[in-house]
Amino acid sequence: MNGGAVRVSVFGKTDLGRTRDHNEDTFLVADLSTGNASLQAEVRHHEIGARGSLFMVADGMGGAAAGELASAMAADLIYRHLATAWATDTDSSPDQFAHRLREAVELANQQIYTYAREHPDVRGMGTTVTAAGMFGSDLYLTQIGDSRAYLVRGTDAVQLTKDQSLMQRLVDAGELTVDEAEQSERRNIILQALGPDPRIKVDLTHQPIRRGDTLILCSDGLSGVVRKEEFARMANEHGDLPTLCSALIDLANERGGPDNITVVVARFEGEGLPEANGTEGIGHQTYRPAQITTVPAQAATPADDPDPGSDVTGVGGDWTSRYVAPMDRIRSLALILIILGILLLLLTVWQ
Repeated sequence: MNGGAVRVSVFGKTDLGRTRDHNEDTFLVADLSTGNASLQAEVRHHEIGARGSLFMVADGMGGAAAGELASAMAADLIYRHLATAWATDTDSSPDQFAHRLREAVELANQQIYTYAREHPDVRGMGTTVTAAGMFGSDLYLTQIGDSRAYLVRGTDAVQLTKDQSLMQRLVDAGELTVDEAEQSERRNIILQALGPDPRIKVDLTHQPIRRGDTLILCSDGLSGVVRKEEFARMANEHGDLPTLCSALIDLANERGGPDNITVVVARFEGEGLPEANGTEGIGHQTYRPAQITTVPAQAATPADDPDPGSDVTGVGGDWTSRYVAPMDRIRSLALILIILGILLLLLTVWQ
């Protein structure tokens, strides 16, 4: 990293949308160096400290209070693990930071899964999570589900995450185009979430940050109706981050507001960041930390709360139609779509 400070301005907002009756989304913003998780002034504008910063969006599912509970638990558990295990870690290397971030997501999954099994009224609940940790001049992202992260540099926006969804799987296989996937009635079928299964595979990626970059995290209530080109345009039009968050949510609601809408925006500045030079090198880049030797960590519990009584999450208040499909159902749906594509091709040739 260059000499000098790295500074971040950040804001987050969640909205019910136009069609839901309660909000199952949660967001979180935290300065991990001071242990402050809030949208108070000292967090909204702060210098990236020795332990980094955390930005998170979670989109719950399960109906009634289950989805709201799952997303709130995910945000709370991930933050508390980093605020305890990472904050006291003797190894403060970038690899260890990435390791602890992924570990926090895995432990949150275990606790949500266990809680759901012990409480039949919320069994099957789950949540997506996109948790981004800024450490030094680099961003580390953990991804489960289809909440997204975009990076705006100059006039361009690039998606940093890859949806863990049936449609993304078919796009990767060459069976659908991106436009076809966005219009599909099955676009809400995701392959992973925190909670429904005892084990998950966390997608851990990495992105070097440049001076003036803007990070946008959002639930699919926003990314499902706003295109990435519009994220770039609006980020350049609105220098004030609360205004930008409100403008993005207003745009999604103007287009029907079909789901809860949540967005976290972070803008990075400071002499500790290199100057930007185009968008080369931005995108989904898998990160593999070196082998870390640590005692297996236990998930943080409320008793480990570094700031008892504080509300660390931004929680709104609805139920979503998305669900996590079992893998056998995923394979069946994929096979059906492939067969239909072949039949359509044959019919075209015969005609």
